[in-house]
Amino acid sequence: MRPLHRCKEMGHEQILHLVVGLDIHKDSIDIGVADAPLESAVRHVGSIGGDLAALDKALRRLISAGHELRVVYEAGPCGFVIARHLAARGLHCEVVAPSSIPKHSGDRAKTDRRDAMMLAHLARAHELSRACCVHRLREGAKAVSVATRPH
Repeated sequence: MRPLHRCKEMGHEQILHLVVGLDIHKDSIDIGVADAPLESAVRHVGSIGGDLAALDKALRRLISAGHELRVVYEAGPCGFVIARHLAARGLHCEVVAPSSIPKHSGDRAKTDRRDAMMLAHLARAHELSRACCVHRLREGAKAVSVATRPH
């Protein structure tokens, strides 16, 4: 794995690596970012619509600011569509297992904003386990079997 921060020699352009945490829901996506140095603050970029066009626009804005992105989101009912979409656009994307996200006892206030920022923070520290990206046909077959299961 490449280091998260590097600077080109001889005073040329600086490339800043940014870890982007996405908290994804059907109708919205919250975006949290963490800069490379571990001691730097994690911040909330904003909340966008749940469609791929809105996600592309938000990530393009971060890229145009001179950042190289590493995107991470929690595996869930939205599947691996976003991971495949971002990979097709040449972006590094990891889908993480929900079981690898530490839960603190007594930490009951759960918000989309905090979840996105926590994902960025934990991914920057390499404390998350990747989920296995399921082949598109297998994912479709699973959705059909769940939809046709007797209740």
